[in-house]
Amino acid sequence: MRSSTELDISYYTTQSTFTDPGALVAWVAALDPDPVALREAASGLVFHFWGNGDITEHGFAPQRRAEIDLRYAEDIFARLFELNPAPLDAERAPTERVVGCCRDFTLLFVAMARHHGIPARSRTGFASYLMPGWAADHTIAEVWDADQGRWRLIDPQFAPGYRDPTDGRLLDVLDMPRDRFLVGADAWAACRSGEANPDRFVVSPEQPAPFLRSWPQLRHNLVLDLAALNKHEMILWDIWGPLDLSAQVDARTMTEMDALSELLRDPATEIDRIRAAFEDGALRVPAVVHTATPPAGVPRPITLR
Repeated sequence: MRSSTELDISYYTTQSTFTDPGALVAWVAALDPDPVALREAASGLVFHFWGNGDITEHGFAPQRRAEIDLRYAEDIFARLFELNPAPLDAERAPTERVVGCCRDFTLLFVAMARHHGIPARSRTGFASYLMPGWAADHTIAEVWDADQGRWRLIDPQFAPGYRDPTDGRLLDVLDMPRDRFLVGADAWAACRSGEANPDRFVVSPEQPAPFLRSWPQLRHNLVLDLAALNKHEMILWDIWGPLDLSAQVDARTMTEMDALSELLRDPATEIDRIRAAFEDGALRVPAVVHTATPPAGVPRPITLR
């Protein structure tokens, strides 16, 4: 009989509805199954929709911005195949990549890793290595390191040799330090304890909307991270349950998020308890969510598969 730890880990070796590559599974199967190679392949499949400025200045037609709402790996792989059917690890021109964000780099990496039997999961939180002085909204991956008996953070977006612009420190994209990337629960706890300033936690310092910063965004990423741990790898601007576009988080929700953060931060918490928390009527992803695509942020209903 397998231990609870082994069962927890094996849960992340199977695809979710969101990571399943669908009809293009053979395309994924052809990749080198090494996590280093899979990370490198994923890093060349997405063009960030605002990280490099206006996408039209890089040869993209304006209407291709709509690709940021591609939700399922199956659809993203299909779009990539349409743009260039070469092997997934082949070098691609910028316009042969799908327009997306950190979530999409991670989604594709997790899809490829799980296909090759590597326990992998998406984590949503905040990175302090993107913009000096800020903890910016970010999604990266975790893979289980059997040799070291721990989950290792991997950033599929950035190339090896990435340096933190804050202090010039060389960061290992295959083993991101947990003081530079805080998963949702750690970010929430750090701000509640006073260790960190919640006003420095933002989607971007250039985004003035109150719901994209401080406690509303901390709440948002904590709930998205719970969903990801339950293999619901949501689009970053999805809203449901306790998530909305309000500028404040009420006292009751703060208390509920305290309990959720404590649960997820406890290293003894097994997957059954994480799944039970997700089954809560407010936290579970419903059949219909609302998505507020930037920059307008006007929520519209989306029926999930």
